[in-house]
Amino acid sequence: MHISVIGLGKLGAPLAAILADRGHDVVGVDTSPHIVELLNQGRTVVQEPGLADLVEENRSRLRATTDAAAAVAATDVSFIVVPTPSTSSGTFSTRFVTDAVAQVGRGLRQKSGYHVVAVTSTVMPMSTALEVRPALERASGRIVGDTVGLCYNPEFIALGSVIHDMTHADLVLIGESDARAGDLIEAVHRTFIADTTEVRRMSWINAEIAKIAVNTFVTTKISYANMLAELCERMPGGDVDVVTGAIGVDRRIGHRYLRGAVGYGGPCFPRDNAALAAAAAQVGARAELAVVTDAINRRQVDRVAEIVRGRAAPPQDRIGVLGLSYKPDTPVTEESQGVMLANRLAGDGYAVTAFDPAAREGAAPALAASISLAGSLADCLAVSDLVVVMVPWPAFGEIPALVRGTPRRPRVIVDCWRLLKAADLEGVAELVYLGKAPLAQP
Repeated sequence: MHISVIGLGKLGAPLAAILADRGHDVVGVDTSPHIVELLNQGRTVVQEPGLADLVEENRSRLRATTDAAAAVAATDVSFIVVPTPSTSSGTFSTRFVTDAVAQVGRGLRQKSGYHVVAVTSTVMPMSTALEVRPALERASGRIVGDTVGLCYNPEFIALGSVIHDMTHADLVLIGESDARAGDLIEAVHRTFIADTTEVRRMSWINAEIAKIAVNTFVTTKISYANMLAELCERMPGGDVDVVTGAIGVDRRIGHRYLRGAVGYGGPCFPRDNAALAAAAAQVGARAELAVVTDAINRRQVDRVAEIVRGRAAPPQDRIGVLGLSYKPDTPVTEESQGVMLANRLAGDGYAVTAFDPAAREGAAPALAASISLAGSLADCLAVSDLVVVMVPWPAFGEIPALVRGTPRRPRVIVDCWRLLKAADLEGVAELVYLGKAPLAQP
């Protein structure tokens, strides 16, 4: 099939590469000539495990252009994967989506025959009907449901595992204008999803609500686990891993995302709670659970900072913050708990040194000017009196060996994810676990 993918960012580039890998002829579209040039050379600016190999291996079926109209005119299906930034009210702006739709419409005027447009970008409930459809019909001169189909087809992925998440999804969600459009989008997905993946087709509005509802439910589960972790920290003998390990056995609850640690971050989770609350308010409904979930999450940096302040004193102690990305296996630092903690401690008067295996350059603009960036994990450990493990990068498992091998070592290690074993640090440093009481572990 001939497919165009409009927007070659963190989601669009992997989608284009996967489609090409499954035998489709794919034209990627981006407003950046640099991004287009790189893809035509078999490269991409997006850092995502497995993506570089897919792009290089499928150069014969994958090309890019800045001309969206020409790409649409030469293809049968167009996926729109552009940003939908949050507004001050918590809603998502569709300005980039409608701009892309206008380009798609110009391309449709250059061709005859049936074409399907699938909006993959996350949008607010009612956006497809009230904004996207009118924009598409104006630009194309066609009627949705006649010679053009329109679907809302968001993905459920996490940065750092995008390719796996797309090809092994639990759910493919298709909000369709009509059955013909939904059939075509489902057929495209069937070429790269697992046999176990469920495809659910519905109206635009239900798909729009479902997309935001998935993320808000997951974040509620994370905040619930963090609530339990704080409770366990303050009760003698409390251990959040024991508690969540038990309640997760109940099939009504499950173990996934039920791990008390630090708050969630990234480009999706924090804003989706605000979006659900805003969507509810627009129609006179209430979504207090989303609001409270967000409030609990924003309190987690304060919780970790309080533990640090109880064991270190400014200005003589230097604090090492390990982890500036919002999760492992990605350089993305949006809503990073590590960045927030580093800035909070610097504001409290501490000297702060930070390290991340992938996000040093990306985090730098968001960090206070007084914060130093270490060139390696060993360097960060060597200058710190207390270190905080904020992201469960596998490389941080090397901490015990590194601190034992240097005369200058941190006296306290705050392990937010319980990655390290107390026995490995016995006699070397005080190990502090989040979610366990007493907080100090021998």
